[in-house]
Parts: sequence; C-alpha cells; structure tokens
Amino acid sequence: MSLADPVASAAHRPKTLAESKQWMHQRLKARFHPMNALSLQDGPVYIEGVPGLDGQSWGDYWHGLGVQARAAALQAQAQGDRQAAAALFQKASGLFFMGRFPCPNHPAKARCAVAERETYIAASRYWREPIERIEIPFEGKAGEGASVVVLLRRPLGIERPKVVLMWGGVDACKEQMTAACDALLEQGIATVAMDNAGTGESPVRGVPDAERQFITVLDWLATQDTLDGARPACLGRSFGGYWATKLAHLLPERLTAAVNWGGGVHHMFQPEWVQASRYPDSYLMELVETRSLMLGARNDEEYVQAFGRLSLLDQGLLDRPCAPLLLVNGKEDKQCPVADIELLLDHGWPKSVRMFPGGHMGLTPQTLPTIVDWLARQLQSRSPA
Repeated sequence: MSLADPVASAAHRPKTLAESKQWMHQRLKARFHPMNALSLQDGPVYIEGVPGLDGQSWGDYWHGLGVQARAAALQAQAQGDRQAAAALFQKASGLFFMGRFPCPNHPAKARCAVAERETYIAASRYWREPIERIEIPFEGKAGEGASVVVLLRRPLGIERPKVVLMWGGVDACKEQMTAACDALLEQGIATVAMDNAGTGESPVRGVPDAERQFITVLDWLATQDTLDGARPACLGRSFGGYWATKLAHLLPERLTAAVNWGGGVHHMFQPEWVQASRYPDSYLMELVETRSLMLGARNDEEYVQAFGRLSLLDQGLLDRPCAPLLLVNGKEDKQCPVADIELLLDHGWPKSVRMFPGGHMGLTPQTLPTIVDWLARQLQSRSPA
C-alpha cells in the first residue's frame, strides 16, 4: 500500500449538474451509497428530473417525491396492505434521504431529514425485526444535546444476543445502517445504530472528545439485561471509522472488536490532504460543507484547524493496546488516504487488514459480508457475559 498523490489525481472543482447525474446513474447501477436508496426501476427517471444542486432546488425536488410516496404508503396502510405499506414507507424514506443528502445545510434539506427519520421508523414496523427507538440520557456540555438516540433491533428467538454498535460517516446516518443490521441479525446478533458525532441527531459536534456520546451508549448497553452488551463490537463506517479506532484504543477492555471501514486517523487530517481531497471522484457534492457542519466549523480556516485537532497520532493513542481491530478500505481511496492504514500497522498492537479494489470504502459485493463475518467470528468466540 502507498499514499497516492491526491493533488495529481483528485478533481479541483465541484461536479456540474450533468456530471452529477452521470455519477448518480453509475452508483445507482452498482447499488452503491447513496444511490442504493433508490430503486433500479424509478431511480433513472428521478435522477434525470433533478433540477439543480443548490439546497433549495435539491431539497424541494426530493421532498416532493417523498411526499407522494408517503401518501401512497399511508393509503396502503389504511387499506391493510402491509406489504405495499412497508415498501412505500421505505421508498419515501429513501427519497427524503436523497433530499437531505449529503447534509441538512439548508432548510429545504433539514425538512427532508426529519421526514426521512419518521418514514424509516414507519417502514420498520413491518419488518421481521422492527426498530426500537431509544433516547439515552446524555450529560453534555453547554450547548450540547441531552440525549443520544439509538435504533435497536433484536434477532428473533435468541435470549441475550451479542451486540454490534454501529454508526456512519459524515452523510450516512443511523437510517443508512439497514444492510449491515440485516446481515448481522441473520447471524443472531443484535444491532444498535446511532449517528456519528456531528451528524443526524447526535448531541455533539465532531470535536476531539466526542467519544463521550459513544461511551454513553456503551454504558447503557452494559446495563441491559436482555442483551449481552457488556463487551459489544463496534463498526464505524467512512469517517465513523475514526471513532471506532479511537474507542478501540481508549477502551480495549470494553470492546470485543472494532472495525474501521474507510476512516482516517492522522494523514487524513493534515492540511495538504484536506486541501487536495475537497472534490474526490467518490463524492457527489458538498464534501467540505458536510464535514464543516459535522465539525461545527464556520469558515475554511476553522475547517482546516478542526480537522488537524483530530489526529490520533498527535493525541498519543496509537501505541497503546487496542481491541481487535479490522481495517477496511479501497486501494484507490481519494477521501481517506490509505497511508493511515500503514500508519496503524506501524504502531501499537497488531491489526487485521482487508483492502478491496476501487475508491473510498472499497465498495464491492464482498465488502460488507467480509466485515459481518469477521465481527460475527469475534463475538462468537467470546463467552457470554
């Protein structure tokens, strides 16, 4: 592995509307985030109808489509057609997700974010393992929220199942964890999805000590009599892999295992990479704006400074013992340098690594199954608490 030169390989301007539509069509066909929120049947037509990339045009367009799907879902629900209602609520949630993507930095997008969460919960009521939405009290600092919201799903027929706690990156929230949850539930493992620091309903910004929100959930899990949650595993996706790595080093005795799926630890936060990765080909739009919202940065200078403070190398954590840690990414990632994996391998305890072809997160049909199988093996090898 080597650190590719991001300056030479990354684009240096935002995508045009035509380029964005081409990007969306490609991701839709491959069934990759974020376009896996749409169906292959409706998606091409919806993409072609996008009027613009500005917050108002983007948010209003997808919101209108989501409202239509939600109305159809409610009608199917009133008629007692459970199968249609489930599919339509899920469709509506996906459309509202597109409307708030990549982040709710405009009122039209913020409206979509609220509707996305509501229709996602409504869809789950028809699932074999429905969602239990739980608000865990959080003792935050001034200006922070008072609770951490988690979505719990339990496998059927298993008493006190083991648990995987998971979260996304800067644009994938707990509502985008469905595929990972479904795969783990098939293995008899309970799932707890939450929002990454600074995203969704998270009570904190992505500040250097934002692990406080994750520790709050770990404390809560340890008290649940119906879950074997004293030593869960955790999965951090994209930027969320950073926090999984940090927790693995801060609390090795409290985690059975951790997965960093595409997150950085040091090189990602250096000014040269921050500048060079502004418009990676793996991202649709507004990466800087989305990261800034997560960090609470109000301008470009604050954005660069806030990123710099996150380095786990500079925080002195990487030579400490860590929980079993799996590092996963794409070999040509332009959002998060693969050199951060090399850095982790050069420090501290041994880690496991799996690199996949392609860019950010190494999205292939084998990637998620590889992660789920590794997590299941780690949890199943541990005796019940």
